Amino acid sequence: MVLVEVCSNSLRSALAAQEGGAARIELCDNLAEGGTTPSEAQIRIVRQLLSIRMHVIIRPRGGDFLYNKAEYEMMKADTLLCGKLGCDGIVMGILKPNGAIDTDRSGELTQIAADCGMEVTFHRAFDRCRNLFEGLEDIICKVRCSRILTSGGKDSALLGADTIRQLIQQAEERITIMPGGGITEDNIAELVSRTGLREFHGSFRSLFPSEMQYFNRALSDWETEAAMLFTDIEKVKKAILLANTANSFF
Repeated sequence: MVLVEVCSNSLRSALAAQEGGAARIELCDNLAEGGTTPSEAQIRIVRQLLSIRMHVIIRPRGGDFLYNKAEYEMMKADTLLCGKLGCDGIVMGILKPNGAIDTDRSGELTQIAADCGMEVTFHRAFDRCRNLFEGLEDIICKVRCSRILTSGGKDSALLGADTIRQLIQQAEERITIMPGGGITEDNIAELVSRTGLREFHGSFRSLFPSEMQYFNRALSDWETEAAMLFTDIEKVKKAILLANTANSFF
């Protein structure tokens, strides 16, 4: 089967992903910034209420993937915390100033995670590295992650589909290449047929109305509270169905 990992921005989204049939979630905060590490309380409660596999993003801030010493210490501490709280894995990525994979620091985080019984996904910092195919070998041979999340170096996985196919071929079962970036229930079948993917990543969110009865309409941003983005159970189900249908013809 083709498996889906749902990027979950909240407890509500994580539980919706589980009900929709996701194999795993990536728990993160601040999706508008590409995802940052959620709070300890959020990690703890989601872990308690979720029965599927749960990975947590280890990213202390938005922006680039070059971290100073203090930020890196935070990443190590958050990795240890995730292990303590019973998470199944972490999602991280560190680059050098020249765009190469920071194999030393990334490898150290991978070892810390492994010592806690967790696996590691190298996230879309990979798409910012100077050479994807060299970066792939660095991650396989030196960082030793379980998978790479990638859009093929493009704005979306569909735009990067040809590169993703090449990465999957180069990987040769040594690591899982998991496409992510702009994947929806409407384009997943095409992506499966073009890449031969076995896992994919998306948020599959919809706007859900707030249960508030009163909003101060004198505030210019009141509409941002009237409806919020959460994972949609039906979108997850549809994406899984269409991905596996397409896979049966691949």
